Amino acid sequence: MRRILVCGAGQSGLQLALGLLDDGYDVTVVSARTSDEIRAGYVTSTQCMFGRALAIEREQRLNLWDSSAPAIEGLGVSVGAVGFGGRAIDWLGHLDVPAQSVDQRVKMAGWLEEFESRGGKVVVHGATVGDLEGYAHLYDLVIVAAGKGEIVHLFDRDDARSRHTAPQRSLSVVYVHGMAPRPEHPGVQAVRCNLIPGVGELFVMPALTHTGPCDILFFEGIPGGPLDVFGDIRTPDEHLWRTLELMRLFTPWEYGRCRNVELTDPRAVLTGGYTPVVRGPVGRLPNGRAVLGMADVVVANDPITGQGSNSASKCAALYRQAIREHGDRPFDAEFMARTFERYWSYARPVTEWTDAMLAPPAPHMLRLIEAAERHRGIADRFANGFDDPTDLESWFLDPVGAARYLAYITMYED
Repeated sequence: MRRILVCGAGQSGLQLALGLLDDGYDVTVVSARTSDEIRAGYVTSTQCMFGRALAIEREQRLNLWDSSAPAIEGLGVSVGAVGFGGRAIDWLGHLDVPAQSVDQRVKMAGWLEEFESRGGKVVVHGATVGDLEGYAHLYDLVIVAAGKGEIVHLFDRDDARSRHTAPQRSLSVVYVHGMAPRPEHPGVQAVRCNLIPGVGELFVMPALTHTGPCDILFFEGIPGGPLDVFGDIRTPDEHLWRTLELMRLFTPWEYGRCRNVELTDPRAVLTGGYTPVVRGPVGRLPNGRAVLGMADVVVANDPITGQGSNSASKCAALYRQAIREHGDRPFDAEFMARTFERYWSYARPVTEWTDAMLAPPAPHMLRLIEAAERHRGIADRFANGFDDPTDLESWFLDPVGAARYLAYITMYED
């Protein structure tokens, strides 16, 4: 039986480990925290899983929260008007398959326990490069799925595929109870993307946390701008107050829903920022052994397009397939590079879309966003692009494709 070590207990690492366990491999997961410590920690993300990624989880019997997580039926876009008093654009696109957001404190703790209950081995330890050297002698394949810490530096930046050298957004997250529905769509659970030109973005997302259904308020501020003001926050309550004050100033249509909100728990806050980067997939330990990087270890995008957990899921599914297909052959550097390139064929359009959304919008994108208010087909197609980002290449990211699509949809819907 081939032995595989997965270092990291997040979406990609645990999904892959559980899948390989089902396939008959001897799998060990190295986690920096126990399941109880994960549950009791601070929030770590703003995850929203769309249809294709959720289908992978259901296939692996990992859909443990289907009956309790809000079913997200749509994705809305609002663009603030000059002066920030109202909306210049506002529309709602409908998803073909409902999405879902489960607090990763709940999900990863549950999956870690599920992994152990299915016979997997867990080592609770913050792994170092020295640890990986020791593990490498004991396992046929070592996979690094932990996107933080010193082991990330085993993987070199790919300058040809990396466009940024600094964080593109300052990030702030709070989880709240008590947010009222949008009055114009009171019966629809939807992710709301509020674009504030020259300032940043506010995303509002229905979710499930350990205290029940909630909403996530997620600001992405342009560095140095008026939303980049969370560096001196001292308490979670102060974090919430500042979030609401910024909503009052820049997105009053969302602020009006927040008259009765409160934090879901004392650790329901997160701030930070990181540089988007693509790294080479093969890490070399000091003893020369190769280890394989996955998900945000090798492709770390800004969360503006909500693709982090979805890309991690797709990466885990592709890696699992590649490992099974490889049979009994050695997991050498050639295998690792080839496996990553399979994932990059999916991750490249995601990266290009994310980079496009971080920049000032191109004229053809603005025309599409404006036209989506009049044409339901554009709104729905954009919403479902979050589920299948590869579709966006042919029309949202391409000026010629955008013109053709606008001409078609205008003729068809008019």
